[in-house]
Amino acid sequence: MKEKSFQKYIILWLSQSVSGLGSSMTGFALVIWAYGQSHSAMSVSMMSFCNYVPYIILSLFAGSFIDRHNKKTIMLVSDFIAAAGSLTILAFLSAGRLTLRHIYLINALIGITNAFQQPASAVATGRLVPEEKIANVSGMNSFSGNLIMVFGPTLAAFLFAAGGLPLILLIDLGSFVFAFCVLLLFITIPEQTQEKTCGSSFAGFAEGFTFLKKEKGLFYMMLTMALINFFSRLTYENILSPMILSRSSGDSIALGIVNACMGAGGIAGGIIVSVKKESRRKAAAIYVSAALSFFFGDLMMAVGKNTIWWSFAAICASLPIPFIMANQNAILYRKIPSGLQGRVFAVRNAIQYGTIPIGMILGGCLADYVFEPFMNSGNRAAGMLGTIVGNGAGSGMAVMFLCTGICGFAVSAAACFNREIKKLDGSILSVD
Repeated sequence: MKEKSFQKYIILWLSQSVSGLGSSMTGFALVIWAYGQSHSAMSVSMMSFCNYVPYIILSLFAGSFIDRHNKKTIMLVSDFIAAAGSLTILAFLSAGRLTLRHIYLINALIGITNAFQQPASAVATGRLVPEEKIANVSGMNSFSGNLIMVFGPTLAAFLFAAGGLPLILLIDLGSFVFAFCVLLLFITIPEQTQEKTCGSSFAGFAEGFTFLKKEKGLFYMMLTMALINFFSRLTYENILSPMILSRSSGDSIALGIVNACMGAGGIAGGIIVSVKKESRRKAAAIYVSAALSFFFGDLMMAVGKNTIWWSFAAICASLPIPFIMANQNAILYRKIPSGLQGRVFAVRNAIQYGTIPIGMILGGCLADYVFEPFMNSGNRAAGMLGTIVGNGAGSGMAVMFLCTGICGFAVSAAACFNREIKKLDGSILSVD
């Protein structure tokens, strides 16, 4: 039975990957469009910020709702609303009235749907996939996600030249229809009837939080991952694209190459995770991988001054990420009872991802109003930093990568020695 469910998961994974490719192409095209309209890192930051804020807020209440309701229905409705958002962008674009404000509003709508879709998908994965294959599935997800990162920008650039943004949006909508039909017609997600006894949405969040208070290792893991997410989102989420465009005289091909290398590193990591034997020291693997990503990725991105350097840094930054996700998921699915997973995953999303919008908006502000002006001020300290990261447009954002590399590495290294987090390895080993 479990083997048959796993086969259904593979079908679901493939169809969702096709839909993800369409969304990736749209996202890349909209970033280029937004930066071309404003020439501001803040505009890119706001696109991501508007997506994550409603996602985090709704995550506070979504967990109990997900545990009490049909996971497949939640995923279908969420995907349908997100597709309606893309259709709205296409309508405004066709009428010649598309503005940054419209994109911000649609991104907020997608953030709302993600607050329900992602935890429901996480629970569905636990229902369809045998426990011993969870880490492998994380590797599969990393593989597909990063394969999309490689081909999404490349295909978007080609299709943009061939038919413009409307063509990309139409392909995105077509990929949604395909994934929607596969989920509707071919996928059955097992439900547990006892979940219907959950209380209100807020009570569900409180239940998930109460569980984490007893499981201090999981709670500390989420807190440290929140810090790691904060430092990474200060730069990669919204500063990487403006920095490369600034330092390459607006060369979108250079940006596409770096994004492709970022995906290639993730693909390599995802393949390794998918086929290798599960790590026995999962908590340690999470933070060693994060430390390596910050040390080799962010620091080399900071000192790099051409596409070759940035591409190598992108590979170093992304290759360890699948190891982080796979080992964290393996811990969560082993430690959290099935009936509580929706609530606990919702709390995890609120805690672990709650720092992401802060990092996004702060990153844009720091780039436009602090680091870029500082590096162009002629200050002696700016001159000293310039010998490390270079000078001119984008050098301030390069300094930001230097800072996140140091801070992210320090947090990851410190987490390796946290007593409660280290206990997670012991408890998982005793269960195995």
